[in-house]
Amino acid sequence: MASLSAALSQSSFSGISTTFNAKIPIRLFFPVIRAVKSSEPQPKNEKTTVEEASPNAQTTAKAAPKPKKPVYSMKKGQIVRVDKEKYLNSINYLSVGHPPYYKGLDYIYEDRGEVLDLRIFETGEYALIAWVGIPTAPAWLPTDMLIKSDKLDYERI
Repeated sequence: MASLSAALSQSSFSGISTTFNAKIPIRLFFPVIRAVKSSEPQPKNEKTTVEEASPNAQTTAKAAPKPKKPVYSMKKGQIVRVDKEKYLNSINYLSVGHPPYYKGLDYIYEDRGEVLDLRIFETGEYALIAWVGIPTAPAWLPTDMLIKSDKLDYERI
C-alpha cells in the first residue's frame, strides 16, 4: 500500500488544453498511474489466487440447498370461476371502485376462466386468470376465492 501511495505522489499529470468557447480555455488533467509490485511481504495463511487453492477444498464445501418448489392448490390450465360472495367482500373488489351491485363483472362469476400462472406472494397464493371468449386482460386473483371446475364443458348460469 505504501508503494502505491508513493507511486501516486510521484506520478506526473499531463494536461490537454481545449477551448469550447474562444473566450474560456479549459484544461483537462489525466493522471498517469503506473503499476508497481508491492514490496510488502504477503501473509503465509492468505491465498490470493484460485490456482493456489486445492481442488479438494472446492468439492468438500457443501453447495447451498436448492429452494423447494412451492406446492400450489391448483395447476396451470385449470378451469375456474370466481365465488361471487367472496369476491364482493374482498379488497380486490373494493380496489376497483365499482358501485355496489355492478353488473359489468358478471362474466367472472358465470363464464369459465383458465389459470395461466400461479404465484405465491407475501399476501398468499394468487392465480392469473384469463376468461375464455371475453376480450379483457387477465387478472391476478387469490386462489381461495376461485371455484375449480373438473370438466372443460360447462353451462352458463
